[in-house]
Amino acid sequence: NNSSLFLSPGAKYKLIFAINSLFGGGAERVISNLGNYFYNKGFDVTMVCLNEAKPAYHLEKGIKIISLVSNIRNQSFFFRLWYGGVTLFKLLFILIKEKPSCVVSFMTSANIWMGLTCNLLRTPYLVSERITPDYTVHQLNHFLRWLSARVYSKSKAIVVPSKGMVDGFRKNKSFSALSNFEVINNPVSQFSAACIERVYPRKFILSVGRLDHQKGFDLLIKAYKKLEMQDVDLLISGEGGERENLERQIKDLNLNGRVKLIGYQKNLQDYYRQAEMFVLSSRNEGYPNVLVEAMSLGCACVATNCEFGPSDIIENEENGLLVEANSIKYLSEAIERTMSDPALKIKMSVNAQLINQTNSLENTFAKWEKLILTHI
Repeated sequence: NNSSLFLSPGAKYKLIFAINSLFGGGAERVISNLGNYFYNKGFDVTMVCLNEAKPAYHLEKGIKIISLVSNIRNQSFFFRLWYGGVTLFKLLFILIKEKPSCVVSFMTSANIWMGLTCNLLRTPYLVSERITPDYTVHQLNHFLRWLSARVYSKSKAIVVPSKGMVDGFRKNKSFSALSNFEVINNPVSQFSAACIERVYPRKFILSVGRLDHQKGFDLLIKAYKKLEMQDVDLLISGEGGERENLERQIKDLNLNGRVKLIGYQKNLQDYYRQAEMFVLSSRNEGYPNVLVEAMSLGCACVATNCEFGPSDIIENEENGLLVEANSIKYLSEAIERTMSDPALKIKMSVNAQLINQTNSLENTFAKWEKLILTHI
């Protein structure tokens, strides 16, 4: 009987969503969309941010946003101890005042803080990790790893976006016994309609993401150089700490004017629609939103088979090409193959768009709703 999974008229459940900040990024986009979904379903929704940050994505007007403003500048042990106590006290105060039916937190530090607080007050909670654990919980010191494993084991569920992440967690001794994992894929982002005007005067290959070592743009630039394409440029959209290094690499490889770092773009849908193809060159992922976005708009895609996510999304040769991670040779060969085989390119483009059904907002958030209502 599924009727218990849907709100009875007048029922008003309170949900708290918690994350470090709401400033840009894939996890922030998902939690914002999730908050909007539940708010529109009649839930009372509060967003708690450990750090002050203006929301980068739309949030419905009725959603309360509480920022703890906890940027640590002083690194001394005693200050951190004091700061930890203050954070815990503030969160206890919020939970006692709001009395949520359930708390959902995203990302490691928010998960640990909210989990500790919810355990003290016996409030049901779910935690969610969004990227490979090798870059999050596995990096923690021994005590924090033990603590996070305890907090995660007592949560109603550990929600991860890809199947591979479950194995990624379990390969670490601290997390090997956890059995409360739930895999819920990220939904397709909703874009406004693409425009007809060209966004760029020449043909181009597109890549999108934070300018970070993890995203492998340095490998992509080398793979592009290998191909010596005269009539197709490479555009990389995003910002981040690697910008200077990438600019230097572009100059050193004599690719000025052909490889362009175009920063954040508000109208990414136009770039996805007009690109010759999309390339995900990441060294690791959790579940790459940009790959899902590109496929949803019919872009033929090449992606590295990194941990984790691309192999959950792409069926090789059907709706995209998967290549070995960290290989400039295989990346350039797959780009060359896609560009020179129109039949393959069309087939991948058509099949890619099926992700609009499998990863629709409705499908994804219905899974979240079912999970949360099971534990309220």
